[in-house]
Amino acid sequence: MTDFAYLIPLFPLIAFAVNLFFGHRLGSFSGWISVLTSVASSAIALPAAWVVAQGGQYSHEWLWLTLGNYDLNFGYLLDPLSATLLFVVTVIGTLIQVYSIGYMHGEKYYHRFFAYVSLFMAAMLTLVIANNYVQYFMAWEVMGLCSYLLIGFYFHKDSAANASRKAFLTTRVGDVGLFLGIMTLFVTGGTLSFVDLPNAVETGAPLLWLAAPLIFCGTVGKSAQFPLHVWLPDAMEGPTPVSALIHAATMVAAGVYLVARSFVLFTSFPMVMPWVMGIGTLTAFMAAYIALTATDIKKVLAFSTISQLGYMVTAMGLGGMTAGTFHLMTHAFFKALLFLGAGSVIHGAHEQDIRQLGGLFSKMKHTGATFVIASLAIAGVPPLSGFWSKDEILLEAYQEGHFVVYGVLLLTAFMTAFYMFRLVFMTFFGKARNPEIHAHESPALMTVPLWCLAIGAIFVGIPGSPFMDNWFQTFLTGEHHAAAIDWMVMGSSIAAGVLGIGLAAVLYLAKPQWPVAIANTFRPLYLLSVNQFWIDDIYSVLILNPFQAFGEFLFGFDRLVIDGLVNSSATAMQKMSKIQLWIDRNIVDGLVNLTGRGTVIGGDILKLFQTGSTQFYLLITCVSVLAFLSVELTSGFQELPLLREELYGISSFILDNIFPARWGGHNPFAP
Repeated sequence: MTDFAYLIPLFPLIAFAVNLFFGHRLGSFSGWISVLTSVASSAIALPAAWVVAQGGQYSHEWLWLTLGNYDLNFGYLLDPLSATLLFVVTVIGTLIQVYSIGYMHGEKYYHRFFAYVSLFMAAMLTLVIANNYVQYFMAWEVMGLCSYLLIGFYFHKDSAANASRKAFLTTRVGDVGLFLGIMTLFVTGGTLSFVDLPNAVETGAPLLWLAAPLIFCGTVGKSAQFPLHVWLPDAMEGPTPVSALIHAATMVAAGVYLVARSFVLFTSFPMVMPWVMGIGTLTAFMAAYIALTATDIKKVLAFSTISQLGYMVTAMGLGGMTAGTFHLMTHAFFKALLFLGAGSVIHGAHEQDIRQLGGLFSKMKHTGATFVIASLAIAGVPPLSGFWSKDEILLEAYQEGHFVVYGVLLLTAFMTAFYMFRLVFMTFFGKARNPEIHAHESPALMTVPLWCLAIGAIFVGIPGSPFMDNWFQTFLTGEHHAAAIDWMVMGSSIAAGVLGIGLAAVLYLAKPQWPVAIANTFRPLYLLSVNQFWIDDIYSVLILNPFQAFGEFLFGFDRLVIDGLVNSSATAMQKMSKIQLWIDRNIVDGLVNLTGRGTVIGGDILKLFQTGSTQFYLLITCVSVLAFLSVELTSGFQELPLLREELYGISSFILDNIFPARWGGHNPFAP
């Protein structure tokens, strides 16, 4: 199957084309086309991943274009890291698409939804198996496009349209840094290939270190790390399966995968790693703290996703690439399950404000049971998957001597358990708060994927546990790592989870009046969480409002000055044109017309003399002669002696031929 790896992203791409052009005619079958092509990709990807798990690395490439003396090859790379992501994306992606058939039933743009999802699957799978940064970046940007389209799927709602625009622009900020990092790596290291990256690092080229923080900018944007995390909560405006697929399980994890893929670059420049660790730790704590007071079921999970991504990034900054990738895999299962469970609640109760919910477990047993399993997994309760992967990160921080980071992550684990079971208790247990909500269980198309993901949330962490001799770590690194249990770390982790769950039970089951009293007592801390550290407000004051004001200034300048000058010039030209039109009509055309009219009049006059009659011409000649004669007689023929001779000859001819009878023989013109 490794020889056919290039087909893995091709099948979803075909589904995208079919649904885009013919989906409106296929009806509900368009969803099954996406599912079937995803299954086809899985049929190649999973055996290929299994082959890689047996040991080995497989790649193939072909020439795409030549950049100077450098040949840029496109191809695929199958190694333990890409095999892990292939397993995650194909399995979870297929289950979410099956779920979507039931969830999106009856939607107006049903086929368009599955076209976008298939395009996303094609891009994500291309990114996973890409063997170079350019191919990776192209797939990365297509995923960003799909995110924009799916967040704004309900584009008729202003909130969805604004959220899609916010997500697109915010992540583009990080993508600019990623692009500059790739270019820096190419210019200084002379390569764009993942395989050749170790050789480029060994050259020790000047400014090569700059590529690492620039590439990390892409991770900050795509994986919603501080300070570019603000787009992910608003992205919940999209359909819930989108939140599960793109904004929890796969796409947002692509930023963590980018660091893992570039790990040799990051570890070669130790001064970069503390920044990675610091941003991840801050993001993990901050997002968990905000989730403590969130009331929208999807917003709670959104901030939880940001926090868990912070865990992964922290692990990368600590040098624990295996721990970060392990948590990426387990988190994909239980967070996809949580989002699909939230979608099932919204589908069955038509409400997503947890303050309006309550007592749903008796009406939605499948949804409730699977949601509790996922919550136990993310809370780090053993032996579920989240316990093993979270403990790997805590152990990494403790063993590396970063005790402050360890303490912050442990506190974050406590908050995670608390806010997740606050969500569980307020949604599925206790009394129904709104009697108008008549919830019902979701159809099998939605509940079967929930149970499949629940099985993954329980068991997918076992390969990385000490009981399996850290098989996952050996698989990723190719080196055997002896299993070791730090009972202090494990005990503190379990205690944090249990205490968080217990406190949530007290506040939201036993003493539901206490949360309001606590919020009033610790008002500043409560407002800090509710207002999300005022980060969006700070951005509005420092960035959005100034740019908006500057834009309005430019608009006014353009309207009053630029357009004013243009309009004034146009008005002046219009008036000048009117003057020119008057001159043209009355003077130029007047002279031309006068000349023509004079010619016509002159012609009419000349017509009177050009009759073609010989007698008329002789008459004219006679009259002319008589006229000359009268002039000569008046002047006494003194001034025109030559003319007199001519007249004499002409008059003699006329008198002799025309008036011979009356001619007396005496010519007055005789000399």
